[in-house]
Amino acid sequence: MANAQSRSVLKTLAARQWHDYQRRTPGTYFAEARDSLTLDEAYAVQMEVARLRCEAGDAVVGYKVGCIGSGVVEQFGMSGPIHARLFRSEIRNSGEKLQYNAYANLAIEGEMAVRIGTNGGIEAAFPVIELHHFVFRGPRKTLAELVANNGINAGAVISSRHTTTVLEDWTAARTLSVVVNGVTIDAGALWAMRGGAAEAIEWLRHDLGRFGASLRPGDLVLGGTPLGLNPVKPGDHVIVLVDDREYVACRIA
Repeated sequence: MANAQSRSVLKTLAARQWHDYQRRTPGTYFAEARDSLTLDEAYAVQMEVARLRCEAGDAVVGYKVGCIGSGVVEQFGMSGPIHARLFRSEIRNSGEKLQYNAYANLAIEGEMAVRIGTNGGIEAAFPVIELHHFVFRGPRKTLAELVANNGINAGAVISSRHTTTVLEDWTAARTLSVVVNGVTIDAGALWAMRGGAAEAIEWLRHDLGRFGASLRPGDLVLGGTPLGLNPVKPGDHVIVLVDDREYVACRIA
């Protein structure tokens, strides 16, 4: 698909993407030998899939900024940033058991998130566990495949005890870490962008604006992480800490 795609072709692809996602076989289109989508076409597909999901009863509750941290950039061999949507049906509470077979190759990241306030600014900031369907099907990883598959996002685990913590309270924090089964498997800075949460939100506002979208009060935004993407398996206990204090956790069943 080297040339610009008609709206009808992209809508057909989006319907296929949504069907694949429901079957937990995301992105089968990208396993086929063909020219790749452009990045803007991939965003058009992402937006149309979101429309179909909302039509089916779900709702967009925010966004993620992704593919910017050194860990993921090295893993994927490509660099963003990109944005993707978060859905109400995929937000989980800290301490929940997640069913491994409800995901396609489940993987996790430790990450900082923010919530947008009524004035449009950052109302709160807190650690989360981002969930992923860790599947790429193309002969090489591309931003177009990542974007069309909604940043391979599969939701997030959030602790309601910490969702009122203001951004300034993290100024002195140094290390975000991921512990699985008692072993620290990843650790690094809290924010992927040099300018922290403010830079991530500024970039996201601009990029959403290119497509006629915008942030709303109450939106959850995952601000990107410098850590890597880590596959997990049944029986794993995942904890995300900041400076050795536990903030959010889940178990894989």
